[in-house]
Amino acid sequence: MKRIIVTALCLAALSGCAYLQQFLKTSGREPTFSFRNMVLNDVSLAGLNLDTVWDLGNPNPVSISLASVDYALFIENKQVVAGQPQNGLQIAANGSSELHFPANIKFTDVVGVVETFLTKDNASWRAEGALGVSTPIGVIRLPIVKEGLFEVPKLPAIVFGNPRVTNVTFSGATVEFPLTVTNKNTYSLPIAGVAGNVAIAGSNIGTLSTGNLGAMDGKGTRQVAIPLNINFLSAAGAAANAVRGGNAQVTFNATVQSGGQAVPIKIDQLVNFIR
Repeated sequence: MKRIIVTALCLAALSGCAYLQQFLKTSGREPTFSFRNMVLNDVSLAGLNLDTVWDLGNPNPVSISLASVDYALFIENKQVVAGQPQNGLQIAANGSSELHFPANIKFTDVVGVVETFLTKDNASWRAEGALGVSTPIGVIRLPIVKEGLFEVPKLPAIVFGNPRVTNVTFSGATVEFPLTVTNKNTYSLPIAGVAGNVAIAGSNIGTLSTGNLGAMDGKGTRQVAIPLNINFLSAAGAAANAVRGGNAQVTFNATVQSGGQAVPIKIDQLVNFIR
C-alpha cells in the first residue's frame, strides 16, 4: 500500500517535476524588484492618496506569482493604513508587472493640528516590508525599502482688490469686494469655499463667501467679486467714512473648506475704496 501511494504521488507530480527541471536547466534567476516612483492623487487640505509604484520582473522562462505582501507606510515616522496588491498576481515568463501600493492619508491621523502640518514645505514618507514571490524552487522574499519627501498642500493665497462702492445713500451703501484666490501648490487643489467675517477699520460689517471654487489647477487663480450691503448706522464711524471714499484696513477672518476640512485663514490688508 505504501508503494502504491508513493507511486501515485510521483505520477501526479510529473508535470511539476518537468516544470522545475525546465526552470533549473536555465539556471533560474531571482526575480527583480525595484522602486519606480511615488504619485500623489486626490490632494486636499484634509489629506491625499500616496501611491508608491514598483516594478516586479521575472527573468525566467516560466511564470511566477505573488505569494505574500508585508507592506507598511510611514508618514513623518507615523505608520498609516496602506493598501496592497492582491496575492496570486501572475508574472508571465520573461515578463514584468507594475505593482501599486496606494494609501489614503488623513492629516488628522498624522498630526493633532492640521493647520500646523500645512505650514510645512515637505513631509517625509517611508515604505518598509517584503514581497513573497512563489517560484518553482520555492518562495523568494524581496525587500521593500524606500523613503522620500512629498509636497505638503498649502493654503491658497487670498488678496483683496480695491473694493468698489455703489448705491450710496444716507443710510448705507453696497460694497463689492474683489478677491483673487491663488493655488500655491504645483498640483490641483479643491476649494469648496472661503467664508468668514470681514471688518473695515476694526468694525465688523458682515460676512463674505466665495462659494464653491471647484478644483483649482496647480498655480492657478480664481477671481470673484462679492457684494455686501453696509448699514452706516451699525458700522463704526471710521468704517462708514472709508466706504464713502478713502483708505482703510480690511480684515478677513475666514475658513478655507477643502476635502471636508475647514482650515482658518486671516487676511489683513490696506485697500482703497473707490466709487
